[in-house]
Amino acid sequence: MQEAKSEILWRVYLLYVAVLLFAIAIIVQIAMIQYRTGDDLIEQSQQQELKVFNLDALRGNILAEDGSLLATSVPVFEIRMDIASPHIDDALFETKVDSLSMSLSSLFRNKSAKEYANDLRAGRREGNRYLLIKNKVTYAELKKMRKFPIFNRGKYRGGLIVIQHDKREKPFKELASRTVGYENSRENLFVGLEGAFHDQLKGIDGKQLKRRINNGDWIPVFDAGEIDPQNGKDIVTTIDINIQDVAESALRRNLTENEAFQGCAVLMEVATGHIKAIANLTLDSKTGRYEESYNFAVAESVEPGSTFKLASMMALLEDGKVRLSDSMRIGNGQMVYSKRVMRDVHSIRNGHITVREAFEKSSNVAISKLVYNAYQHDPAKFVERIYAMSIHLPLNIVIPGEGKPYIKHPKDKDAWYGTTLPWMSIGYESQMTPLQILTLYNAVANNGIMVKPIFVKEINQGGYVIRRFETEVINPSIASATTIESVRSLMEGVVERGTAKSLKDSPVKIAGKTGTAQIASGKKGYNKQNYNASFVGYFPAKDPKYSCIVVVNNPSAGKIYGGAVAAPVFREIADKVYATRLDIHDGHNQVDTTLPVIPIPTGLTHYDDLSYIYGEIGESTSRHFYGIEWVGRKVEGDQMMLAPAEFSDTLVPDVTGMGLRDAIYLLEKIGLKPIVSGRGQVASQLPEAGTRLVSGQVIELNLLNL
Repeated sequence: MQEAKSEILWRVYLLYVAVLLFAIAIIVQIAMIQYRTGDDLIEQSQQQELKVFNLDALRGNILAEDGSLLATSVPVFEIRMDIASPHIDDALFETKVDSLSMSLSSLFRNKSAKEYANDLRAGRREGNRYLLIKNKVTYAELKKMRKFPIFNRGKYRGGLIVIQHDKREKPFKELASRTVGYENSRENLFVGLEGAFHDQLKGIDGKQLKRRINNGDWIPVFDAGEIDPQNGKDIVTTIDINIQDVAESALRRNLTENEAFQGCAVLMEVATGHIKAIANLTLDSKTGRYEESYNFAVAESVEPGSTFKLASMMALLEDGKVRLSDSMRIGNGQMVYSKRVMRDVHSIRNGHITVREAFEKSSNVAISKLVYNAYQHDPAKFVERIYAMSIHLPLNIVIPGEGKPYIKHPKDKDAWYGTTLPWMSIGYESQMTPLQILTLYNAVANNGIMVKPIFVKEINQGGYVIRRFETEVINPSIASATTIESVRSLMEGVVERGTAKSLKDSPVKIAGKTGTAQIASGKKGYNKQNYNASFVGYFPAKDPKYSCIVVVNNPSAGKIYGGAVAAPVFREIADKVYATRLDIHDGHNQVDTTLPVIPIPTGLTHYDDLSYIYGEIGESTSRHFYGIEWVGRKVEGDQMMLAPAEFSDTLVPDVTGMGLRDAIYLLEKIGLKPIVSGRGQVASQLPEAGTRLVSGQVIELNLLNL
């Protein structure tokens, strides 16, 4: 018995010693933490609870030449609720939670009122101060939410937490959308102008300190310093919205009518190289609709076909190999080169024609015969003459993905054959993009000066121009003035007497060239089912202001020739431009001597200009506000007068009646973020004029379509 007690007592002592040693170890560890590693652990803890996040900069706008928005960042909102806020007591919560739930369910229709109520109550029980209510809320929905029960108490007393994000929108939807571009989120890259000017558009992100709360969410530390983001710059393109709309509509109708696969239309300003319209439509096999999914005009290198005959004729004329009045025989309309037969589609009279007729009627046999006879012993001379026109070089435009031109040279032994010279002369065994072909024709219209196509004319920030893009000359003279004059007369003849006679009755005189090229399909070579039909030229013929190309790929409804398929689209675009541009009308510089001429004084200031004009129409003005930045109109009795337009630093200004560019400039200058719908002048605004100004607030501008 005594031995049993001794054993038990020994075990108790042993347990006591073990517990004592464990306690001593804990005390030692606490001391080490307190005096040796405590500061490091505290710092690590703080780093885990606090973190710096990026504040996204607002991406800049892409604008048409008149200021219309082609791409803009529209705010969308993430809505959360501080449902455990001490400002929301239990009585208020229980009284209003059901009506709040019904309002949320009615607005979003993604959950029942009961489900919303359950979520809100659960968040309240858990003490959630950052409860997610809804993602991707629009500004219109947010305005309604601010009036909901509890939320209507304000930002802090109502627990409403609004986090703004931005979503890229195109107000004109598909209009020039492939050229404007978009973000490819899967590959984390931007295409089109969005990609070319990404660095300017993206802005500089800001910084914000956030604290992690109990459920793992991060909330801003509002009393901590933050770095505001710098919004991106605006890109002003050369696109004319009205002409762009005409080009896309005409091209879409044409592709549908001809059951084509894809097509493009590009309008360029001759002297400047400004691209006024660029439409690219491709058939979507899934939807059966034509969509702007591929920039055919910029990226697709194709055999130019008969449009290349312009370069061949220029080489012949420049080297003195032919005269337009020379006669030649083409027999029955076929020639054999290295056992390969070339044929004309249609015979031309009795086979005895002039060089002029060869071009105007687009005779493959005649053009190839002229080139072959002139250069068969020195084909390099022909190619070097073509190279002198700079059409073998890429344009290096700002939009990425330009297709490379390919003009063969006899030095390329593996690619140069006995048939290359004659087939090359009529636009085969070479490749150019539609935009590169247009640039050649534009140079002819521009008296031999080849200019680079321009898509963007300005970069703006805060309403100020920070960079302008000037016209860039690629080649100051692609040929002599005599040659340029000769080929311009040939292209006028194409419309007057040749393959594009359907354009002869257009109200504006057109010059150009048709093209019809068979499409090679891999190793199978060419077939008679697949064609590119094109028309490229300029107008007015005598004093060119605009050049244009239309290419229709693989029409399959029966018509295949450029004059029948592509020329109608060219005609519709030219007619629209002619109808809206008085400066290209014949006789537009003539002065009507039956009307009185009022001399305009020189050296006037902006105010003087306005007051002079008002005076000429019998209206009054006042000089007591000379130097005021903004001037408006007011009516006093039966008099209309100029009056100063002054804006408060604390109230939202009235911008109704303003043009979009002025309105955006004024609103951004005072810290507001405008979002726009419609076109024309500002018809209404929200918030209304006179309400309290809050920096960073979104303001809706509804424009009156003009």
